[in-house]
Amino acid sequence: MGRNVKSLKKFKEEIILPSFAIEESARCLLCHDAPCSKACPVGTNPAKFIRSLRFRNLKGAVETIRENNILGGVCARICPTAKYCEGACSRTGIDKPIEIAKLQRYLTDYESVLGMEVLDKVEAKKEKVAVIGSGPSGLAAATKLAQFGYKVTVFEGKEKLGGWLTYGIPEDRLPQVVVENEIGYIKKLGVEFKTNCKLGKDIKIGDLKKDGFKAILISVGMQNSKNVDIKGAELSGVLKGTDFLSEVNINGKVEIGDHVIVIGGGDVAVDCATTAKNLGIEDVKIVYRRKIENMPAERDSLKYLQDLNIPIFTGFKPAEIIGENNKVTRFKAVGMFDDSEIELPADNVIFAIGQEVESLENIENLKVNEKGIIITDNYKTNIEGIFASGDVAEGDKTVVYALKEGKEAAEVIANYLEKEGAR
Repeated sequence: MGRNVKSLKKFKEEIILPSFAIEESARCLLCHDAPCSKACPVGTNPAKFIRSLRFRNLKGAVETIRENNILGGVCARICPTAKYCEGACSRTGIDKPIEIAKLQRYLTDYESVLGMEVLDKVEAKKEKVAVIGSGPSGLAAATKLAQFGYKVTVFEGKEKLGGWLTYGIPEDRLPQVVVENEIGYIKKLGVEFKTNCKLGKDIKIGDLKKDGFKAILISVGMQNSKNVDIKGAELSGVLKGTDFLSEVNINGKVEIGDHVIVIGGGDVAVDCATTAKNLGIEDVKIVYRRKIENMPAERDSLKYLQDLNIPIFTGFKPAEIIGENNKVTRFKAVGMFDDSEIELPADNVIFAIGQEVESLENIENLKVNEKGIIITDNYKTNIEGIFASGDVAEGDKTVVYALKEGKEAAEVIANYLEKEGAR
């Protein structure tokens, strides 16, 4: 049955009041060693912006965030802070950690509402640099390079910018307006964007070099769902998790039935299940092959599943998808730890068991490993002047790590170009 995205339950973000922000920042111990800042991969420096907020210097707090993390509003919503800044907070041993993510969201929302622009555009007088891919790593690298004075163009293979931020993360976790606002900020810094330019098809490395680009950063991410080889996988109604989320986010409608089973235990699997539930599907289940404590999804995400009454069948692996007239009707799984079996009614089976890199075979002589991930040495590939960062180089990581790698890759590219210019 076709489900229009307009049928999604209305999502409204929690309003973070100024009173909460001031009171929460006052709980900060103002640690001299600032373990929260040390734990942030991208260097957002929570200790500094919380101190500024505590003393009512909101502009200074916003400057700290934006100078270190161009996607501060995005990270405030989807970064697994329990693993990083909040997990390292010194107050954890007293009562509970400072709610750093909420404070960061309050400040970036404050910035957006007031139309603040705390970063200055730098005149682009240096060489041309191409960034392939407009996901988190590419955006971070493009921003940094533009601030160094390079002429940066980002080439995106799809129609819209943002990579997985736009095509993969549901609205209830990351409102698209936040992504658009932050990319708009990057545009104001002088970065140019070209969409519908796919590497190896619409643009080629050789052509970019002929056009005067002195360095090229490949940052295309991992947006392809892994294929599954079980009986019935070819039936109509079997979907890939990334394709399902993209269709919901972008196309405005999705073909889905009344009984949905999601296979996987990561954040993509959880997003698929919660998205289906919010589309109005009453019968949504998750099947995961390991124990629940082994699920890589964030703990808050698992709580959200409980809130939506989505059951998780753990310890089962897919065995067969049954169909009639080439359409899915039932799903079978067998126990991983015993001889148990389950058989469930299904109109759709959504596989979300991990992502992989789209083939880079069109880039001649680029070295990749057995998983198709680019082999790098300090972000440098085996081809002179070509660099790689983010998931395509390091494997599937968090958004905040992709940002970190993008910033670091920009530093490496700048050093490379400075040495080239000195020759």
